Parts: sequence; structure tokens; C-alpha cells
Amino acid sequence: MTGEVRRVQSGSPWEETIGFARAVAAGDRVSVSGTTSFKGRVLYGEGDPYEQTKVAFGHVMEALAEFGLGAEAVIRTRMYLTHARDVDEVSRAHKELFDSVRPAATLLVVEGFVDPRILVEVEVEAFRGAPE
Repeated sequence: MTGEVRRVQSGSPWEETIGFARAVAAGDRVSVSGTTSFKGRVLYGEGDPYEQTKVAFGHVMEALAEFGLGAEAVIRTRMYLTHARDVDEVSRAHKELFDSVRPAATLLVVEGFVDPRILVEVEVEAFRGAPE
């Protein structure tokens, strides 16, 4: 456990525009900001909620790796999507990554995102407690 606060940037153009970090570690917790399938200014998986979810969680895992963490450290996920029709595809991508971990999870349908091509945005909380 550590008392320091550490921030990780991903290079997203929105981090500078809005003024946020991709992930913040404080004590035993790491929070990863809402993450989409954008890499720079390129949206991956356009029109494909499953692919967008996989790419977004991939970005999340890259941020967690900066703290030496993997999927097993994730204790909560949140998934926001714009269409209820995409629940199965988003859920499938989530299960592939977290089936053995079983974090607390929330899935919400929202009105929309800053770019209408975004179908899903994800965020996670992880725990970096004492090693087993």
C-alpha cells in the first residue's frame, strides 16, 4: 500500500482538452477514466460494439499495466453503451476478459457520446493490495 498519488496519461487528445489522466492510483485503488476505442484520433471498430469494447478494455489494461496490474486486480467495471441492442456483444467482450475475475459490473444505456460513432465507453477500478 502506498500513500502517493500517481497519474498515467495515454496521449489521448481529450486528456489535454479536458484536463484529466487516463488512470490515477491513490493508495490501494487505481481508477481508470472512461475509455473508448479511439487511439489518437482514429476510432477502431467503427460500427462494431464487440470490437469497440475489446479495444477500449485493451486501452484500460495498458493503463493498469503501468501500475503492474492486470485483469485480476479489477474489482469494478462500468460499461456505457448507446444502444440496448448491443448489450450481448458488449457483454461477450467483457466476459472474455473478466470471466475468471468476476468484478462488480454496471452496464448502462446512455443518450450518446461526444462522437456519435462511439458505441461503448468503459471504465474500471482496480485494487493493488498486498500480494497473495
